[in-house]
Amino acid sequence: MADSEEEQRLLADEDEVLLAGRQSAGGPVKPLPAICDPSHLLHRVVVLVFMCFLGFGSYFCYDNPAALQTQVIQDLNLNTAKFMQLYAWYSWPNVVLCFLGGFMIDRVFGIRLGTIIFSLFVCVGQVIFATGALVNRFWLMEVGRFVFGIGGESLAVAQNTYAVNWFKGKELNLVFGLQLSMARLGSTVNMNIMGWVYSKFAALVGSSGHTALGASLMIASVTCLFSLICALVLAFLDKRAERILDKEQGKTGEVIKLTDVKDFPFTLWLIFIICVGYYVAIFPFIGLGQVFFIEKFGFTPAEARAVNSIVYIISAPASPILGFMVDKTGRNVVWVMIAVVATLAAHMMLAFTFWNPWIAMSLLGVSYSLLACALWPMVAFVVPEHQLGTAYGFMQSIQNLGLALIAMAAGTLLDTRGYLVLEVFFCTCICIALVAVVMLYFVDYLRGGDLNRSAAGRAKLLKETSSEAEIKRRSTKLTERDLARIAPMSAFGLRNRYLSRLGAQLPDHCSTHLSSLAYRSVLK
Repeated sequence: MADSEEEQRLLADEDEVLLAGRQSAGGPVKPLPAICDPSHLLHRVVVLVFMCFLGFGSYFCYDNPAALQTQVIQDLNLNTAKFMQLYAWYSWPNVVLCFLGGFMIDRVFGIRLGTIIFSLFVCVGQVIFATGALVNRFWLMEVGRFVFGIGGESLAVAQNTYAVNWFKGKELNLVFGLQLSMARLGSTVNMNIMGWVYSKFAALVGSSGHTALGASLMIASVTCLFSLICALVLAFLDKRAERILDKEQGKTGEVIKLTDVKDFPFTLWLIFIICVGYYVAIFPFIGLGQVFFIEKFGFTPAEARAVNSIVYIISAPASPILGFMVDKTGRNVVWVMIAVVATLAAHMMLAFTFWNPWIAMSLLGVSYSLLACALWPMVAFVVPEHQLGTAYGFMQSIQNLGLALIAMAAGTLLDTRGYLVLEVFFCTCICIALVAVVMLYFVDYLRGGDLNRSAAGRAKLLKETSSEAEIKRRSTKLTERDLARIAPMSAFGLRNRYLSRLGAQLPDHCSTHLSSLAYRSVLK
């Protein structure tokens, strides 16, 4: 008790000294208002608003081609294969940048400058893209999408790094859910508003054409400019918090080692196959969906854009809810299997029936959200922590490679074979993912079922593992007294112990338990 009171007194004295130093340096210290205090929840909510809008422009403009599919093809006189190149050029730089984005934030730019640079790439890329449409130069539009892609994925990494830096250990899961919802909101608004913007500009200039298209895309770039402003504000607020709270800049924490790839288990490669096989049947389909709904179901352009955006509309609220459900139940492999089967059913309904497409697209939205919540966390279950950065980077890299290749293939198939063959192609991709899921289920079952363990079983296993590690740590940790007992005694000590057992009276300076102190005093 005395030691504890003394420690508290010393800490109090230290606080008084620091306070006195601050007062002497800058006058009396006044408590900051809650909205200005970086340690207060209200201030973090303000920061969260800017974090959510940081990626809004990127997600809004990513699907500009899908929202204006008819206009882009007609005004620029393109075929579908050329149109899908706009998505392929976005994906190509991210085949490599998925490995380098976190490294550049950690080691080269820092989170604040890195976020500003990536936001600038997104903004400049969109402006180049719009300028290419204005002057009717498709190659310039492709350059714009390439530049836009350089910043797009890396900006998402920076956004997540900011979230961890400000909300780690507090409201992080909620923050990630809100960021994902805002991203989906950006995609939804784009799908439903860009057609209207185009029609207004076409009426303003007197006719539709590449001028109206370029002007519409230039208006869309305002959202990227807004995201750039959010990046500048976040940099200021983070720098200010670093000064006030004496904290370091946020880092991604990713450690990328390409040599780790050779150590990836078979289950991780199956997860990679599921990822590529599934997502190549989602994003390219949405990119081509507007004309599909117009031609097959007789929808108006506005109705086609609305049903095409339902995947993103459902994903916004469903992702946090389904993520919570997967967290509480576990069984990740089963949930992935359900999501893949539901997606296959949705594509088959779109391909072989004339049922109302709202049914199939709603099912597609739920299954898309469910797979994201169940698939991506499984990577952390099959690789050690020091390989997570490499595993996720590789997963995103091959996902972008698959999207680039399939986008070009889908455009060519649509031009030569039509929508029915394209839908069969997408169903084939989903079937490949389904085969990989079934293989993953049985391989995991034969290896102990860690991936498909229930949440309660996973928590129990984690507790047992922690207890075993603690017992092992304690058994291997020897105290100084234990070391003294097992250390060999000197001849002097052995002789004194023998004499004491015989009952001989030893002087104090010859006592065995004081001998080491005697030797220390001699060495001084």
